Amino acid sequence: MSALDGSVVNTALPVIGRATGAPVTTLEWVVLIYLLTVSSLLLVFGRLADIYGQREIYLAGLGIFMVGSVLCGLSSGIGMLIAFRAVQSVGAAMLFALGPAVLTRAFPGGERGRALGLQATVTYLGLSTGPALGGFLTQHLGWPSIFFINVPIGSIVIPVAMKSLKSESSRSGQPFDPVGAAAIAVALATLLLALSKGNEIGWSNPLTVTSLIVAAMSFTAFILVERRIPHPVLDLALFSNRLFAASTFAAFLNYMATASMSFLMPFYLIVASRYPVADAGLVLISTPVVMALVAGPSGSLSDRIGYRIPTTIGMTLTVTGLLLLRTLHPADGPSVIVPHLALIGLGIGLFTSPNNSAIMGSAPRNRQGVAGAILAAARTIGFAIGTAVAGLIYVVRLNRYESLLPQSDAVTRAMQDATSTIALIAAIGIVISAFRGQARIRRTDL
Repeated sequence: MSALDGSVVNTALPVIGRATGAPVTTLEWVVLIYLLTVSSLLLVFGRLADIYGQREIYLAGLGIFMVGSVLCGLSSGIGMLIAFRAVQSVGAAMLFALGPAVLTRAFPGGERGRALGLQATVTYLGLSTGPALGGFLTQHLGWPSIFFINVPIGSIVIPVAMKSLKSESSRSGQPFDPVGAAAIAVALATLLLALSKGNEIGWSNPLTVTSLIVAAMSFTAFILVERRIPHPVLDLALFSNRLFAASTFAAFLNYMATASMSFLMPFYLIVASRYPVADAGLVLISTPVVMALVAGPSGSLSDRIGYRIPTTIGMTLTVTGLLLLRTLHPADGPSVIVPHLALIGLGIGLFTSPNNSAIMGSAPRNRQGVAGAILAAARTIGFAIGTAVAGLIYVVRLNRYESLLPQSDAVTRAMQDATSTIALIAAIGIVISAFRGQARIRRTDL
């Protein structure tokens, strides 16, 4: 539900604009407020779950998400929709942050990869089916229906969760750190605002520059606060565990690679190769479909042979697939393009579940909430930075090629330069995956 609602709205935005009379600059906040709110609150809710219990925060997230969805569907104006979208995203942040922790607690270590693999599968399905489902519902039932679809799902999920999720026998009794929580929330929100808007409004725009300055100051304040208090929002000692730190950074790099491909391939297909939008969507869906098919089995495989081999092979295939995009030409048909995108999907699917298992397995039991939130934050920030960097390289190279080549060739070459650059950065993840450390969990944390 939470992954689906992150993507289902995009297709309906033009219809929402016509119905509400809102300009594009206002409409984009329907999507942007969801991204900013979710990202800024991940670590906060992860820490609250470690203090007060995963069950309570997770159930609260389901309830808030449901209420927010209904209110979004009932909105009569764009201002109300954006406000209620923020409410919905608070619940989504709880679900994103706590999902891995709830699964890690429910399954023994020997089945953790399979469980997280199933979670990755349904997440990819939500992300990949969102645009198509949003278009279908909007066309036949109106744009409010994209929010109301959560009601029947939630009506089933909430009672099941209340029955199946067990309360912790004891709470940590540790105090919450409001200063650190506020600092990291502001830092993440302003960083992602700058990354999301930088390519659109310009990196020298006052809003972009101010957001980056505020983000830097907030991150600095966060680090200073967290190093001085006994019970921080984010225990920086987690990153002294080589396996946890390496796996988190590898996840960030993989999500960067995923974002660059997802952002740039539509330009190649629609502008350079002249694909109709609907046909381009069918070609692009090949990546998440393969990801969804592979994520579950790769998690089960990591339970048997460990995470090192599947993550290393997966990262290698992802990087290779991005580099092979350099062989594409504007005249290539789906029979040529789809295998390239499927190879990238295979790599991502092989990598994600075992790597998530490594992250969650290397975190102490009393930090599982924060560990899951860090994993979700790595995904969100990786997507944002990957999109921003790929977009910047694409624009710079396109400006150069447009004076030398026909438009189709210029767009293709600019896409290839950007994806190749991201691939070389992501290649660091191959080394990290191959040489990361082993889990170190103290018995007192079990």
